[in-house]
Amino acid sequence: MRIGNGYDVHRLVKGRKLILGGVTIPFKKGLLGHSDADVLLHAVCDALLGAAGLGDIGLLFPDSNIKYKGISSMKLLRETCSMVADKGFAVVNLDTVILAEAPKIFPYKEEMIKNIAKATGIEPENINIKATTTEGLGFIGRGEGIGAMCVVLIE
Repeated sequence: MRIGNGYDVHRLVKGRKLILGGVTIPFKKGLLGHSDADVLLHAVCDALLGAAGLGDIGLLFPDSNIKYKGISSMKLLRETCSMVADKGFAVVNLDTVILAEAPKIFPYKEEMIKNIAKATGIEPENINIKATTTEGLGFIGRGEGIGAMCVVLIE
């Protein structure tokens, strides 16, 4: 058994879609990034890559590579899971937290879990998504960005 953790944060800007866990969420701003900037899936990818000893998302999917411009993070997660499997590992479970003042995450949580389950090949009950605010503190509290963290177990 091996454990990995991942963290990501992106700035909120006007003119971009907000995508979290592969779900497009109606909101006045979206996350800025080279890909679709899905912080939740980026944290999951980093946790998986770390657990398998494969580096990190920036190393394997660099923003300097035009191939990844605008790419769906669901695709990055599927590629990450394939690399983890190629090393002989399987995902056991993952636990995540989204840090955001807004929007409310609860209405989209089940669809996010289904997306992650499909990409990782694990049962939805082995995936947990939590959300919290930062009580108005820091850049997340001021509504300038959204962050996500993930812990994953592989065997």
